Amino acid sequence: MLVGVPRETFPNERRVAVTPDSVPLLAKAGLDSVVERGAGVAAGFSDDEYRTAGATVASRAQVFEAADVVAQVRALGANPDAGRADLPLLRPQQVVVGLCEPFVAHEATTALAERGVTLFSLELMPRITRAQSMDVLSSMATVAGYKALLLAANRLPRMFPLLMTAAGTVKPARVLVVGAGVAGLQAIATARRLGAVVEAYDVRPAVREQVESLGARFLDLPLEESGAEGAGGYARALGEEFYRRQREMMARAVSASDVVITTAAVPGKKAPVLLTADMVAAMRPGSVVVDLAAERGGNCELTRPGETVEVGGVTVDGPLDLASSVPYHASQMFSRNVVSFLAHLVRDGALEVDPEDEITRGTLVCREGMVLHPAVREAMAASGSAGAPAQAPTLARAAEEGGVN
Repeated sequence: MLVGVPRETFPNERRVAVTPDSVPLLAKAGLDSVVERGAGVAAGFSDDEYRTAGATVASRAQVFEAADVVAQVRALGANPDAGRADLPLLRPQQVVVGLCEPFVAHEATTALAERGVTLFSLELMPRITRAQSMDVLSSMATVAGYKALLLAANRLPRMFPLLMTAAGTVKPARVLVVGAGVAGLQAIATARRLGAVVEAYDVRPAVREQVESLGARFLDLPLEESGAEGAGGYARALGEEFYRRQREMMARAVSASDVVITTAAVPGKKAPVLLTADMVAAMRPGSVVVDLAAERGGNCELTRPGETVEVGGVTVDGPLDLASSVPYHASQMFSRNVVSFLAHLVRDGALEVDPEDEITRGTLVCREGMVLHPAVREAMAASGSAGAPAQAPTLARAAEEGGVN
């Protein structure tokens, strides 16, 4: 089988789905590689590096024509404008693996299903032990959490560490991280390495130990919600009344902080508003808010996705696609996740779609003209999207009918 790696066409996207150091790993799994010319340049990987690693370098059209599997950072759903140009290049039964926003990009999902493409969405990777090496969301969140703290440090008119100098004592910066998932924990770790005093809050009391192990103080609010974690290990949206009480109780911690990093996002849904305009107004001038949920509308009421604004002397940053701003290592991490996933799917040089396997079942969105993922179908039905056939079989039934190999 041949894995094709086209150059990413989403504006300002600098990552590449497969890096040169992963090409031999794919070969070990029985997969050859064909890479579009210049695909890795923005991430720091030359065409010669791919050739040396054993990949073929070709034009975009040749990559799509030759590839059995197309690996992308942003497939059509996550690249709705520029990605549409690739749709005619895809053929029935060709496999596409990448990020594709399946819960919101219904038109793209339908278009790929109609082409007969087999689509695997890496956002849907179940949070289970076997899938840890394939979890691109965790990998990219690690990069985003690190970079968010650096952005805050760059904008804050203070230094982070406690310093004892001949000119007197410099007090450490105070950082509050809201959401102690992968991105939040990496932000905590980075803030601590820079010497800040760090507090963190999460609705899941189980993460207290992880927060404290990094040297931060866990912010106790009597609001823990036992159902905050949904199926597959992903965050679940809670009621507005819960978020209202949460905001009231967080206000004091926010006003005492120099930096607030927010990370609360729910797949396929608008991010909950955790910081109101009044809470930001109570922060000291010069303080910084970095909202990692900006792509989902933002956790801060004042966030403007993709922009940096100043309100009452407080900087509110709504960065988009932070992982792409560290493209070298972000690409390496993404690539290793992709290689692990493909190695899981390939047996004896052929792709196998096992309907009984939790990883395969959890990530497969569409195949043979049908949208098969039940949660994606539910989201499409709820939005009134005209998707794939209403009577699309389940994976198990399709296997019985010979529709899944």
